[in-house]
Amino acid sequence: MRKDKRWLVDTEQLVLMLIGTFLLAFTYYHINFQNHLSEGGFVGLSLLGKYLFNFPPAVTALVLDIPVFILALILKGRKFLLNTIIGSLAFSGFYELCDRFSPLHIDLHNNLLLAAILSGLFTGIGAGVVLRAGGATGGDDILSLLLSQLTGLKIGTVFIALDAVVLMISLIYLPVMETLFTVVAVLIAGKVITWTVNYGRSEEPKLRVPVAVKEKTARA
Repeated sequence: MRKDKRWLVDTEQLVLMLIGTFLLAFTYYHINFQNHLSEGGFVGLSLLGKYLFNFPPAVTALVLDIPVFILALILKGRKFLLNTIIGSLAFSGFYELCDRFSPLHIDLHNNLLLAAILSGLFTGIGAGVVLRAGGATGGDDILSLLLSQLTGLKIGTVFIALDAVVLMISLIYLPVMETLFTVVAVLIAGKVITWTVNYGRSEEPKLRVPVAVKEKTARA
């Protein structure tokens, strides 16, 4: 009986996704959360829903994720969806471990610029590694990937645009200073995501047609 390889995740992909999601969870907890930096993406929208309408953030995030997951299944296939589910579960598990058991406290309240730089670098690398492995860590990552492929924009640019919009809206209830430094983190993360995803990947060379062949084709 032959196995359907479309559902299989190879060891290299799994290791890369675990590394990327751990780095993301570590950074979100120890840099963003512990130093009160804000959140963009679907997490930011969920917090906004809690503030404005008292919606449970977990339910809001699920409502936002499900349509995008269905869209990803249709456009990207079952293996990508499986990789994304693994990435999402791994991120949630690592974040919970950091929250419950990590003794480390990185206090950068007096240097939020450094916190923003570290957040941007590490989240950019983490998200980029997961994307290179063929997955994502949630609905907003999927949405950024799909919009990038649809528009031709660099994926980091789409991340920046979506997160910046959410953060600007979130100024309704978030402290201005922390939000502005989060924007700095998002800008850095967007650039690092693009670099991480594209690192070592050369564009396919264009086929050069000799002038003589072009002229012969034109005369024909």
